[in-house]
Amino acid sequence: MKPTPPTLSGVPLLGNLLEFGKDRHAMLTRGLQTLGPLFTVKLGPKPVAVMIGPDFQQLFFTETDKTLSIDKPYGNLKAAIGNVLFLASKEVYKEQRPVVYAPFKHEKMARYVGIMQSVVTNWLNELGSAGEMELTAEMNKLVQGVAGSALMGEDFQKSVGKEFWDLYTSIGQALDMTTPPDWPLPKNIRRDRAKNKMRELLKPLIAERRAHPEKYDDFLQDFINTRTTSGQTADDQTIIDLLRAFMFASHETTAGQAAWTIIEILKHPEYQALVETEIAANVKHDAALDGTIMRNLQHISWAVREIERLHPSADMLMRVAEKDIDVGDYTIPSGWMIMVSAAVAHRLPELFKNPEKFDPLRFGPGRNEDTAHRFSMIGFGGGGHKCAGMNFANNEMMTITALLFQRFELELIDTNPQTFFGLGAGRPTPTRVKYKLR
Repeated sequence: MKPTPPTLSGVPLLGNLLEFGKDRHAMLTRGLQTLGPLFTVKLGPKPVAVMIGPDFQQLFFTETDKTLSIDKPYGNLKAAIGNVLFLASKEVYKEQRPVVYAPFKHEKMARYVGIMQSVVTNWLNELGSAGEMELTAEMNKLVQGVAGSALMGEDFQKSVGKEFWDLYTSIGQALDMTTPPDWPLPKNIRRDRAKNKMRELLKPLIAERRAHPEKYDDFLQDFINTRTTSGQTADDQTIIDLLRAFMFASHETTAGQAAWTIIEILKHPEYQALVETEIAANVKHDAALDGTIMRNLQHISWAVREIERLHPSADMLMRVAEKDIDVGDYTIPSGWMIMVSAAVAHRLPELFKNPEKFDPLRFGPGRNEDTAHRFSMIGFGGGGHKCAGMNFANNEMMTITALLFQRFELELIDTNPQTFFGLGAGRPTPTRVKYKLR
């Protein structure tokens, strides 16, 4: 057997756990610089093999569901959300796959962009003609509105949306990587109570949808109507778990990246001018956004892509080795956890010129820096488990950016926000922005 990857220096018993909790990106960068792109960190007694770079990332994603398990590292998330998507076994996920992908068919995207535009416009109207807002909190509220309206309909969002989001918050607060999900801790008890109340809230809604499917057209109805691989419709619990999973995915990740998009554009006036010129040429007041308009908003699209690179919401991903795996000169033993880090890999200078710089034009014609390797960008995962809602999320961030800059002149008050991690997803620290009607 080959040796295991070299181990990053740490402290007795705890290994790298304290450094991981303080600044995991700095810790992983230290490992890359001192030991190379394949090394071991110790999170307490647990060894974790860290792989940095597109070739390793290709191995990570293509071996998922083969030699690597995706569901085993995420026990706390599974306890919060349920036995769906990548949290389920590969057999269960294969059975659910038609249901999971049903809402994301191309022909449905136009309707969802319309919902996004409606929710964002209502939010803009509430802001008035001038004022100051805390951007991170506002994006959180706005993305909640889009998620609730698209997944379960505007009527749901108006009638029980607040109760649902309160329960969702209690569930999310139980997420961490340090304590087992089945320990009878207060946060885990609150999580399970909230899940039970959410089930009681949603079951009558699902029953109504089953009885009158012709009346509805949203994610929930797609989950109810679509048959699994074996030809059965999904049961109530699977549907509830899918709703909870997509609320997490569409809300936690998108809120932070939407805020970062606004912040980084405002921090770079030359690029802001390109964005505003593009909006003026393509987005007319009170006109519906459509596919043609969205495709013409290239500078906003590249900015959103650059946020995925610089501020990935899923900054690290985990797997468990199902058997011994030889990687170059080393062996990763069966049972070890394996990690990739988008936050570190997206800043490799051999892939991205001036990687610390916000430069959306790196994705434009003639540069196309993200095409050098299929797995150079992993902000939405990769392989068979790449995020099904990637296009939905990108369209939402583009819609928010276009309509906000169309309506208001904006100025950052807090000019140097940092990243903090909420329910597992990164977002900016509180950031105040002045706004004034154009």
